[in-house]
Amino acid sequence: MSCPICHAENEDVLLQTPNLRVIAVHNEAGSPAFCRVIWQQHVAEMTDLPQAQRDEIMDMVYRVESAMRQVLQPAKINLASLGNVVPHLHWHVIARFENDANFPAPIWAAAVRSHEMMLPQDWPQQVKALLA
Repeated sequence: MSCPICHAENEDVLLQTPNLRVIAVHNEAGSPAFCRVIWQQHVAEMTDLPQAQRDEIMDMVYRVESAMRQVLQPAKINLASLGNVVPHLHWHVIARFENDANFPAPIWAAAVRSHEMMLPQDWPQQVKALLA
């Protein structure tokens, strides 16, 4: 099976280093502002990495959270590392708003209201600038 994260195409890359990349996700239903922090090497779990690399990915997760909070001023940020469907280490950094389609439930839950968010269209570029 080919890993869709290892062989990703057409990603909106906000930052890339030798070990990880940060992407803006534009096609996640129910989420108006969503980033992923992806470990470049194909590993499944945080404990597959040595401590220094675990620190590196978590530092980036925190940097992305901080940048998204500054740009978007959400009610909450959700952090998730699931990998049940694609077992390639990545973290979801999800800005949540009281009027998003699913709040306060997870973004993957059934929508409870229409999805009519008004966010800056250039929010990924603003986050990218803060990560640089």
